[in-house]
Amino acid sequence: MNRDAFLGGLAVLPLAVQSVGRAALPGIKIGVLPPGPLDAITDIDGVAVGHVTKIEGAAGPLVAGQGPVRTGVTVILPNDSIWMRRVAAATYDLNGNGEMTGAHWIDEAGFLETPIAFTNTLNVGKVDDGIIDWMISRWPDIGVRADVPLPVVIECDDQVLNDIQGRHVSPQDTVRALQSAKGGAFERGNVGGGTGMRAFAFKAGIGTASRRTAASGGWTVGVILNANTGSRAELRIDGVPIGRMLAKEYLPSYPPRTSWVDHGRAADGSIVVVIATDAPLNARQLRELTKRAVLGLARTGITSHTSSGDLLLAFSTTRLYPRAGAPIAVPDVYEDDRLDALFAATAEATEAAVVDSLLSARTLSGARNITFYGLPEERVRALLRANTSR
Repeated sequence: MNRDAFLGGLAVLPLAVQSVGRAALPGIKIGVLPPGPLDAITDIDGVAVGHVTKIEGAAGPLVAGQGPVRTGVTVILPNDSIWMRRVAAATYDLNGNGEMTGAHWIDEAGFLETPIAFTNTLNVGKVDDGIIDWMISRWPDIGVRADVPLPVVIECDDQVLNDIQGRHVSPQDTVRALQSAKGGAFERGNVGGGTGMRAFAFKAGIGTASRRTAASGGWTVGVILNANTGSRAELRIDGVPIGRMLAKEYLPSYPPRTSWVDHGRAADGSIVVVIATDAPLNARQLRELTKRAVLGLARTGITSHTSSGDLLLAFSTTRLYPRAGAPIAVPDVYEDDRLDALFAATAEATEAAVVDSLLSARTLSGARNITFYGLPEERVRALLRANTSR
C-alpha cells in the first residue's frame, strides 16, 4: 500500500505552499534550462494564482447532488487590473473534447481581458458567474457604460472522485479565489480546480514550472496546468518509462462491486495548460508558444486521446492593450535565436509542470470509495537514478 494512503474515511493530506517545484527536487531534473526562483508561473512578475478547494464528506458511496465532494476552482490573473490592462494572448486546441470559454474572442482580438479559471466540466457556468460578479464589483461600469467581458473558464472532468452532478463550486467560491489570488509560492497538486483530478492512473491536479532563457536576455516562461489525463503505461519522466516500471504498483483502488466504469470523456480525461511570459510577444507568436507546449506534453507520454480535452492558452505580460488609448509600444521579438529559446523554455516548463502535478498531489479517496494514490517521490528518484546518469 502507498505510504500516503488513508482508507476508511476521508483521505486527505494537507498540502504545503511550495517554495520550489517538485520536478526540481534533487535527483529529478527536467530539461537543461534553469527554472525561476519559484519554478512556477508566478516567476512572471505580476501574475497571481488563487484556489478554493472543496473537500466535503467522507469517502464512500456517491449520492448524486450531495457528495462526496472533491473539487474546486483555481484562478490565474495576468496582472492586477486585467480589464483595463489587457494582455496579448492566443489559444490552441490540440484536441477539442473540452471547453475553454472566451477563446473565440481572444483569437479574434489578440488579447485577454479577464481572469482565467480552472474547474470541473459541470461548474463552468457557475465559475463564469463568479468571474462576472468579481469584475463588476471592481469595474461597475461593465454592462452600463462600458463593454461586457467573456470570461475564460477551462474545464476538466473530475467525476471519478467527485460528485460532479452537484456542481459544488459556487460563484461566491470563485470570487473568494480571485480575492485571495497572489504572487509568490502557492499550493499545487490536488488543490483548487485540481482537487479531484488524476493522471496516468495516479493522483494529479495543478502543476506549475518556469524556465529562464539566457538567449533572450533573461526572459521567463511560466506554465500552470490541470492534469487529468493519460494511461499508466504512457508516463515518462525525463525519458524514463516510469509508468511501465510501476505498472503493477500504486494502482487505483476500486472497491468490490463498484458501479464505476470509465466511459466517454471520463475515460481519458483532459489536460489544460496556461502559459505566461514576460517576453513582449504578439498573438501570432504566443500561438506558436502553445504549440511548443504540446511538445512538452508529449515528452511525458501524453498522446491526446479521442475523449480528451487538451486546450492551451498563452499570454504576454509586457505587450499590453490598455482599454483607454493606444497599445503600449514595445519592441518586437523577431530574432530566431530569441524565439527558439522561448520555444525551448515553453516545452521544458510544460514537461516539468506535468511532473510537478503528479509529485505534488497526495493520495485521495472520494466518490464510490475509489482511491487514487500519489506518485511516490522516493520511488521515482530511485528509478531515475537506476536508469539514467545523474
